[in-house]
Amino acid sequence: MKTKNLVTLPESKFLRVLCVKCRNEQVIFSKAATLVKCLKCGEVLAEPTGGEARVKGKILERFG
Repeated sequence: MKTKNLVTLPESKFLRVLCVKCRNEQVIFSKAATLVKCLKCGEVLAEPTGGEARVKGKILERFG
């Protein structure tokens, strides 16, 4: 008999993203519903798309 997971794992994750303009590292949500900007220079790091956010910076690490 095959076992079945009773609780599904979430598909959303937190991402550590590097800003390509000022090299600042920032943690963002993978399914961000709003525009995410760099806290240092204001460059757009992620744009909402209705599902997963479109990440403009470089993804360094995925959490979760």
